Amino acid sequence: MPKRWYIYHLLTNIYNMKYLTLEKSLEAWNKLQPLSEKDIQRLSRRFTVDFNYNSNHIEGNTLTYGQTELLLLFGKVIGEADAKDVHDMAASNVSLKMMTEETTTQQPLTQNFIRTLHKTLLREDYKVYKNLPGGLQTSYTVHAGQYKTRPNSVITRYGDRFEYASPEETPALMTDLVDWYNQTEKEGKLSPVELAALFHYRYIRIHPFEDGNGRIARLLVNYILARHNYPMIVVRSRLKHEYLEALHKADLIVGSVPTNGAHAQINEIKPFMLYFKKLVAQEIYGNVCFITEHDQDTWWYDGEKIKFRSPNFSHILNLMQTEPVLTMAEIQRKTNISMSAVQKLIEQLLEKHYVEKGMQEGSWRVFITPSI
Repeated sequence: MPKRWYIYHLLTNIYNMKYLTLEKSLEAWNKLQPLSEKDIQRLSRRFTVDFNYNSNHIEGNTLTYGQTELLLLFGKVIGEADAKDVHDMAASNVSLKMMTEETTTQQPLTQNFIRTLHKTLLREDYKVYKNLPGGLQTSYTVHAGQYKTRPNSVITRYGDRFEYASPEETPALMTDLVDWYNQTEKEGKLSPVELAALFHYRYIRIHPFEDGNGRIARLLVNYILARHNYPMIVVRSRLKHEYLEALHKADLIVGSVPTNGAHAQINEIKPFMLYFKKLVAQEIYGNVCFITEHDQDTWWYDGEKIKFRSPNFSHILNLMQTEPVLTMAEIQRKTNISMSAVQKLIEQLLEKHYVEKGMQEGSWRVFITPSI
């Protein structure tokens, strides 16, 4: 049996038995090395869309997965789209490229790099307007690339107000964070996954900027992983609740004092650490399956493996990918199934957003990726 199939079946059995671990995922991933140039390109394209879509979607960006793919890979947006969301998504991708390039330098992490990354992500300063009781309005400026100048906090889903570090505390706490990271990385006592998780938690408790903190945190997590030759990961928007709940449980242990959170120890953030290790294991597992499973009825969409029960789905999708214009009548003739069945199958593909109708009559855009 070829090595890739052996690895895939081994890891699938582990996963199905609920024994998927970070160690097993890494073992399977490492056995695939070195990857072919084709596999590297397929993974890079998949990650680019998945990361930018999910990291921004968590923060309320309204672009669909399909719109994100068209924007990032082809430089255009089809359909209705908020202009700010389009610019934010494009800037996110520039920030991702900037972060990825920085990982190759092996230079120590600096506050200047973090602030530059933030300036790239936000692009420019902008005002936020808020309505007050009595018809009054207030505003404040979000500064791109500068630490916050006003306090920030969040209302938890339990109704509590959770305060982050004050503007006065932030510069010193960020100095502590970066110094701690560089020293701890050099000592090598924490694994890259532990280092990334603890950095993420400490950074979020500081919340150094007025906006964009979550997106910067997820970029820096991948900065740390990539520096140590780990695959980069995606926090999936559809699993946002697990992400936030893990952070909340760690907060309950660490306490609400911002300086304590900014200096939290690894044993204090166990709920988030368990979540993060599971996340990394699942993301690596997904990469292994994406590379090794070659099945004409298996496709991928936003990190999920889609196994079609009917081969007609794959037949239609392959036709849409290979022919620029394809009418319903042509699909019916080429698949040799009834028109009503064709319409029902395409309706399901449209409903799941796996495909969209193009501007030209009879044209299609396919956003689901084949495993072959």
